[in-house]
Amino acid sequence: QVQLAESGGGLVQAGGSLRLSCAASGRTFSTYFLAWFREAPGKEREFVAYIHRNGDDSYYTDSMKGRFTIARDNAKNTVYLQMDSLKPEDTAVYYCAARPQSMMPIIARNGYEYWGQGTQVTVSS
Repeated sequence: QVQLAESGGGLVQAGGSLRLSCAASGRTFSTYFLAWFREAPGKEREFVAYIHRNGDDSYYTDSMKGRFTIARDNAKNTVYLQMDSLKPEDTAVYYCAARPQSMMPIIARNGYEYWGQGTQVTVSS
């Protein structure tokens, strides 16, 4: 089992940057596939980025490509989301998620077994 805890959210002006972190408990962190999702007020939780357990393969929603970067440090049991060129529409609660090997699409929320409590990101215009 994995417990996840996000940090690093906050208030930033449009065009600014934030780095989110998600620390995980458990000795099997390196075996999990990880992702970031976000949920804006009144909207469904949506996929943001994914990283393979090997740390080399990643995938992003089109609107985040070139602005967001996902990375993981298995030695520190942590996954990161570097967010640059932030826009007001990026305002949301950001969640990290983890799953073991699965046939579910990587963008599917119900494919992930473990979730953090979320961290608020607010981008002002």
